[in-house]
Amino acid sequence: MTESIGNHAASAGPGAVDSATIRRKRSFTILSARLLPILALVVVLCILWTYAPHFYRLNNLVNILLQAAVLGVLAIGMTFVMVSGGIDLSLPSAMAFGAVLGGLVMDGKPGLVPLGLLIMMSVPVAIGAFNGFAIAYLRMLPFVVTLATMTVVGGATVWITNSRTVEGFPEVFIDTLNHRPAGIPIAVLALAVLASLASVFTSRTRYGRWVYALGISEKAARVARVPAKPVLLSTYVIAGLLGGVAAILLTGRLGSASANMGADVIVLDIVSSCVVGGVSIYGGKGHPLGAVGGAIFITLISNILNALGVSFYVTLIAKGIVIILFIALDNIVRAATNAARTAR
Repeated sequence: MTESIGNHAASAGPGAVDSATIRRKRSFTILSARLLPILALVVVLCILWTYAPHFYRLNNLVNILLQAAVLGVLAIGMTFVMVSGGIDLSLPSAMAFGAVLGGLVMDGKPGLVPLGLLIMMSVPVAIGAFNGFAIAYLRMLPFVVTLATMTVVGGATVWITNSRTVEGFPEVFIDTLNHRPAGIPIAVLALAVLASLASVFTSRTRYGRWVYALGISEKAARVARVPAKPVLLSTYVIAGLLGGVAAILLTGRLGSASANMGADVIVLDIVSSCVVGGVSIYGGKGHPLGAVGGAIFITLISNILNALGVSFYVTLIAKGIVIILFIALDNIVRAATNAARTAR
């Protein structure tokens, strides 16, 4: 009997060792893929430290954060949608439409600023609610719905403005949004507050757990009695709300509004920010703070390429490649994670 046990242990030993080795390799693969974005950022910062030390001047860093603020706000909104398993291609168009309508209402009159702000906020929210209803209740595909909405809203913005820039925003509006308490721009402070609130909302509330559950498996979420339709609709409303905030911040910085604010390329930047920040395009994974970090990274890369005199179109190619690489990384992590679970 002793011999039998010994033979069994000997035959099981190599398999056990192989299984443990495989699990370690898969864990290393997952960890490496997750750390790669951080490593890429560190490499970029080290290169800048070596060849452009003036980059780290406080004023320059603040300006980069200011440029990243609007993108960061939009990326937070997109995070809610993507984590739930959707996508909102119309977000920049909704932002531009709200900004243009708000500017037309204000028309240089300080007394109409509150009404203009209300319109800037409510228009993107209404567009988000429409998208959410079509997707959650009419069971339409997120990509198709938001692509159509982007086209309609973008066309409406061009039509209303006749391709012209809306100017004449009241000075009180411009001055307030360009104020810098303690040297920090209002837009940066707004981004910090919104990122903190979104982080708490997604990580420490039942609603946040519902959103992640929907992204992981809508069918399982329904079985667990998650109110799938209202939650799914609400993610698009939240994205619209943050689109409204972005409209206010961007018009305040530019002092004008136009259809170009919702250019198609903005969608690329938003999705790039989310993907680089660890938000999965498949849903169920991601965090608002990661999306904000991704927005800063994308802004940083854009600034570097611009400083090097790289063509705008080459920059677009670079951003597209970044998205492909990080989606590939996400696939590697998903495959390794699933394999590790199966091995157990």
